[in-house]
Amino acid sequence: MALATTQPDVLTTADGVPLKVSMQRSLRRARIKAFALVAPLLIFILIAFVLPIGDLLLYSIDDRQVNAVLPRTFENFETWDREGLPDEELYAALFEDITTADKTALGRSTTRMNYEKSGYSSLMRSAKRKFKKIEGPPYKEQMIKADKRWGDASYWQALGAMKDEYTLGYYLNAIDRRYDAFKNVVLQPEDRRVYLFLWWRTLLVSFLVTLFCLLLAYPVSHLLATIPLRYSNLLMICVLLPFWTSLLVRITAWIVMLQQQGVINDVLVASHIIGDDSRLPMMFNMTGTIIVMVQILLPFMILPLYSVMKTIPPSYMKAAMNLGATPFRAFIRVYMPQTFPGVGAGVLLVFIVAIGYFITPELVGGKDGRLIGNLIAYHMKTTLNWGLAAAMGVYLLAATFVLYWIYDKLVGIDKMKMG
Repeated sequence: MALATTQPDVLTTADGVPLKVSMQRSLRRARIKAFALVAPLLIFILIAFVLPIGDLLLYSIDDRQVNAVLPRTFENFETWDREGLPDEELYAALFEDITTADKTALGRSTTRMNYEKSGYSSLMRSAKRKFKKIEGPPYKEQMIKADKRWGDASYWQALGAMKDEYTLGYYLNAIDRRYDAFKNVVLQPEDRRVYLFLWWRTLLVSFLVTLFCLLLAYPVSHLLATIPLRYSNLLMICVLLPFWTSLLVRITAWIVMLQQQGVINDVLVASHIIGDDSRLPMMFNMTGTIIVMVQILLPFMILPLYSVMKTIPPSYMKAAMNLGATPFRAFIRVYMPQTFPGVGAGVLLVFIVAIGYFITPELVGGKDGRLIGNLIAYHMKTTLNWGLAAAMGVYLLAATFVLYWIYDKLVGIDKMKMG
């Protein structure tokens, strides 16, 4: 770049532009080019990650469907003491809301109401039809005559949990709590307390799968990192081979192997280790779930460990032993601490994948091996309770962030390495 000077203290370019201004323009163009290069990735992250999570958060608190259909009912609901049956005004308000409501909107709202009180869906749908025969006030006696459930106070009290447009009710339901008619947090009935048990089972299975993966992957990774390259490349192909095979095929193969008349039990019986009448039940329970998940997730632990172990110079161990340390002590005090970044990366990766797993528990675990991911899929596809599924998804997301936070406090995210 040719420079010229118009004043003793001001440098300019050949075209007379001050050098400082020219450099600022050049930096601005460089920033624009850099942003243009990363813009597709940012847009992809926004569409594939940020927006779905935002939608998930909205679904987990959105309770506007019922409010949009029953505005008069909830306006009069605040004047009711929630004890016994409501007065005529509340019956009249509900009658007006149901008879004037759009049929499609009413149908969608009844699905939500049925989550709160079983039988509400059929009650509201029949009300739309039966209320046409009611000519005028008073409504209370006529509505009870049309369907005796309108004389059951529990149906009216259930409206109390749905009176606000935005609610934390789904989050409470996901941990076996609920709102009562006064919006107080209470325990679910005993026959509906299933989620806390599933959360504990999910955390336990994820912890065990992560632990077993670490115990199996550490010696394998050490072997891969220390043997000659021609052998380690061959073994690495064996580690990566599962990624070239369909997950469904692998799970199906495990089903054949683990069932009571399967390969493993046949080998144990043929070896006289167990009797034919004592075959091990390894299918449709937690045992089968853990075995298959460990096999599927093991490469996710091996690869981070191997990538870190490969960078550790062998001379460190030799130096420690030359200074008088035994091989075991040198391994524990010198080699192992240097592998912690890989351990942290592998543990985080395996645990985060395991905590949200649902394919393997669904196919192998059966009723006794199902995890919280299976309940999320069930509510998304079968009950269509997307609010509850979204709330459980947010809990899983929060658990991931908590895990990152704990690891950062104990070890430091900056020390985690994938290679």
